Amino acid sequence: MLQPFLDRSRIAYFTMEAAVHPQIPTFSGGLGILAGDAMRTAADLELPMVAVTLVSRAGYFRQSLSPDGRQTEEPDGWDPGRWGRRVGVKTVVPIEGREIWVTAWLYVLEGHRGGREPVLFLDTDLPENDPSDRAITAQLYGGDGTYRLKQEIVLGIGGVRLLRGLGFRIHKYHMNEGHAALLGLELLRETAPPSTERRAGDPLYDVMQVRRQCSFTTHTPVGAGHDEFSYGLVDRVLGPFVDGGLRGLAGDTALDMTRLALNLSGYVNGVAKLHAETSRHMFPGYAVRAVTNGVHAYTWTAPSFAALYDHHLPGWCHEPEILVRARCCLSDVETWQAHMAAKQRLVEHVQGAFGVALDPELPILGFARRMTAYKRPELLFSDLERLRAIARRWPFQIVWGGKAHPRDHDGKQRIEQVHAALHALAPDVRGIYVPNYDMTLAQVLIPGVDLWLNTPQRPLEASGTSGMKAALNGVPSLSVLDGWWVEGCVEGVTGWAIGDAGDGSAGNEADALYGKLERHVLPLFHQDRAGWIAVMKGAISLNGSLFNSHRMMRRYAAEAYI
Repeated sequence: MLQPFLDRSRIAYFTMEAAVHPQIPTFSGGLGILAGDAMRTAADLELPMVAVTLVSRAGYFRQSLSPDGRQTEEPDGWDPGRWGRRVGVKTVVPIEGREIWVTAWLYVLEGHRGGREPVLFLDTDLPENDPSDRAITAQLYGGDGTYRLKQEIVLGIGGVRLLRGLGFRIHKYHMNEGHAALLGLELLRETAPPSTERRAGDPLYDVMQVRRQCSFTTHTPVGAGHDEFSYGLVDRVLGPFVDGGLRGLAGDTALDMTRLALNLSGYVNGVAKLHAETSRHMFPGYAVRAVTNGVHAYTWTAPSFAALYDHHLPGWCHEPEILVRARCCLSDVETWQAHMAAKQRLVEHVQGAFGVALDPELPILGFARRMTAYKRPELLFSDLERLRAIARRWPFQIVWGGKAHPRDHDGKQRIEQVHAALHALAPDVRGIYVPNYDMTLAQVLIPGVDLWLNTPQRPLEASGTSGMKAALNGVPSLSVLDGWWVEGCVEGVTGWAIGDAGDGSAGNEADALYGKLERHVLPLFHQDRAGWIAVMKGAISLNGSLFNSHRMMRRYAAEAYI
């Protein structure tokens, strides 16, 4: 099963989470969805890669919500034996002075065009290990800092060693965020000459050789997204893995995984133009390029739109740039019919699963993503009386969704705030917060709304890919000018901006949001169907054709993987 993947050198794509299949819950949000889209695209393009991630047997979590919006979490486990096969090779990593055994499950991702890419789910649940060590790969983003460091040792060091043991020939290592940075230490250790051949004054390691092998993508300007570990913890858990020089590579006061990745990578990029600029300010002295994220067109396009594109724009899912012709090749009638089919799927799902009746004739505002403070899911509800007044004149409906990390109390509080606001707005505004937002629900929710909202605190949204998925389905965005939307927004053509790139205060942006809804967006929907469809086509043509993972991966192949 593995042999066909060993006949050519590959790009090793290291990621803590990966959404390679809707029923394999080893992802928490955008980072994992991006990793899955990258591998799906590699299969389409026959770009030889191998993904390395953790098995996370307990998954992320299954979200339940009480009537007042209190989130509780339950395990969302999966059986890797149902989806893959053990590779039959084991390796060891050093943790707390013990040798921890690591193996992997091989899952073969099969693209819709017949391409196949191997995904290795690393696993420490082996009888050779102590019970506590068997649980290292159990839960995605679970436990404390010690647990996280152990996971990152398994991912980075264990991943490199297992690739070697399996016989993979690796051309480049791509670190998808700093979680994987310890792979650089393993590569660095491999450059050390035997002590018998070392002369006085010789460098212990060849940093430049490692930099030639590594690329690094940083994904967040939020400090909490950059893992740091005290050197006391590192010494206790990892020991003297690399003698000398670590502080020069990873920071003076703590092991900063992002800084380690920056120093050991020959190619570094952010995930949007603004994010790359922000990253250069955060990490002065480093050349941070910009490769704006994209989404996998075939995966995220609703069946009704896929059929429409197949008929008028054949080849679109392999060459999404063909979608640029949508404005001239798609009729208004067919475009609206495709949208209403996607909308009906959402309406029926909400009615059947939650007993909430939405009106398909009224516009639906959608917002669904990881619930955390900087994404400000509560911004729309800043002034309920004004929102109610807008709805009385221009009726609309609301569908919200998203999980908060189990330890993100601010995120959980915002879910409760949204629930309270939706209750307060009834009956003037119909709304629902759908629980357990996941990949399957996203494929129904995003294409089924009429307008996609994004309200991050600028400049903390590194990219944001949900609006890209919406655009593929003719759903315009109304968003703060942050992340990808700085590049994607053509006012009144692909969607609308909330405010400008200047004042990002919540009060001003809430006022700008209400003004745009009241004076531009909702009147256009209610009074000018042809004008609305023109914006839908603009989103498809100018955003769907550009912000896709085929363009993204071709950029990586041409620039990061050479």
